[in-house]
Amino acid sequence: MENASKDNVSRWCLVSMASIPLIMTLGNSMLIPVLPIFEEKVGISSFQSSLIITSYSLAAIFLIPIAGYLSDRFGRKVVILPSLILTLIGGLIAAFASWKMGNPFLWIMTGRVLQGIGAAGATPIVLPLVGDLYKDDDTKTSSCMGIIETSNTFGKVLSPILGSALAAFLWFLPFFSISVFSFISIILVFFFIKVPKDTKEKPVKLSMFLKKTKKIFGQEGKWLYPIFLIGVYVMLILFGVLFFLSENLEKIHDIHGVKKGFILAVPLLFLCISSFITGKKIKDNVKTMKKVILIFLLLSSISVLFVGYVNEKVILMLIIVSLLGIGIGALLPTLDAMITEGIEKEERGTISSFYSSSRFIGVAAGPPVMSLVMDKFVNLSYLAAGIMGGILFLVAMKCIKKDDTEKQTKHTPVPEST
Repeated sequence: MENASKDNVSRWCLVSMASIPLIMTLGNSMLIPVLPIFEEKVGISSFQSSLIITSYSLAAIFLIPIAGYLSDRFGRKVVILPSLILTLIGGLIAAFASWKMGNPFLWIMTGRVLQGIGAAGATPIVLPLVGDLYKDDDTKTSSCMGIIETSNTFGKVLSPILGSALAAFLWFLPFFSISVFSFISIILVFFFIKVPKDTKEKPVKLSMFLKKTKKIFGQEGKWLYPIFLIGVYVMLILFGVLFFLSENLEKIHDIHGVKKGFILAVPLLFLCISSFITGKKIKDNVKTMKKVILIFLLLSSISVLFVGYVNEKVILMLIIVSLLGIGIGALLPTLDAMITEGIEKEERGTISSFYSSSRFIGVAAGPPVMSLVMDKFVNLSYLAAGIMGGILFLVAMKCIKKDDTEKQTKHTPVPEST
C-alpha cells in the first residue's frame, strides 16, 4: 500500500501543497507596504493599521496547536479545506467592507481574524501531510519539503511587490486577491491531494496529548525555551522593522507604490537567500547549528541597533536592514532544524506546532509596538531590541548545549496509555 500512497503524489499534488504556505505568506506580508494607504483611505492611525497585521497573527497564536491536534484526529484535508474557506470568506468581508462601507475598520478586522483562523488551520498541517503521503521515504519527503519551503520563500519576496502593485490599481484589491488565491488553492487541494486512508495509528486522546506535551517541555525545556524565545524575537524585530520601513519610505522619503514594494523586497530577498544557503549547509550537525545561532543572533542584534539612526538615508538604511535580513534568514531554518534534531520523530509535530504558534507572538507584537514608539522613541526602541538580542545571545550560549540536544533523540517517549 506504500507504493499506492506514493502514486497519489502527482505534480499537481505538490503544487496544491505548495500553494498553501504561499497564500498564507501573501495573506499577511502583502499588506505591510499598503498599510499607509489604508490609514489614508479608512481614516485610521498607524497603530490601528498595525492591528490589521496583529489581528491575523493573534488568531494563529492560539489555534495552530489546536489545528495540529484536530488534523491528527480527523484528517488533514478535513482541517485544511474549511480553513482555506475561512481565509476566502475573511478576504471577501474585508474587501467588501472597504469597498462599500463608510467606516469599514471593524469589518476589516473581523475579516482578518477569520483569515488568521484559516492560516492557523492550513499552514501547519502541510508538513505532517507530506509525511502522510510519503510515509517512510525520507528522500522524497525532504525533496517535497524543499519545494514547499521554496514556495514560502517566493511568497516573502513577492508579497511587498504584489501588494503595492494591487493597491496602486485599487486600494482594497489586496483583500480581494487573498480570496481569489484561496479559491484556487481550495480547488487544487480538493481535487489533487489524496491522503492515504489505511493508517493503523489511533489518534491520541486530548488528555494524552496534553500529558505528552507537558512532559516534553519538562524534559527539554532547558534548550527548548531559548529556541522559542529567539523565534519570537526574530519575528518581532522583522515585522517591526518592515512596518517601520514601510511607513518611513512613504512619509519621510515620499516613496510610494510599486517602487516602495521593490525596496521592501530587497531585505526579504537577502533573508530568503540566507535561509536557503543556511538550510543547505547545516544539515544535521547540532554543533554547527549552535554556532550559526550565536553568530547570526549577534549580527541581528547589532544590525537592529542602527536602523533608527540611518532612517533618513535610504541606501544606508537598506544596507542595515538587509544585514538584519541575512541574520534572521540564517536563524529561521536553524531554529527549525534544532527542534527536528532534538525532539523524537513521534513528538516533533507537537513541538513544531507550539513553536510556530510562538513565532506568531512576534509577528503580532512587532507592528503595533513599532507604531507606538517610532515617532518619539525610535532610537531607544531599537537600542532595547539590540540589548534584548544580546541577552538572548548569552542565554543561548549557556542553555543550548550540543550534548543536551543530541541526547534527546535517545530518550524514552512518553507512554501512550494513561
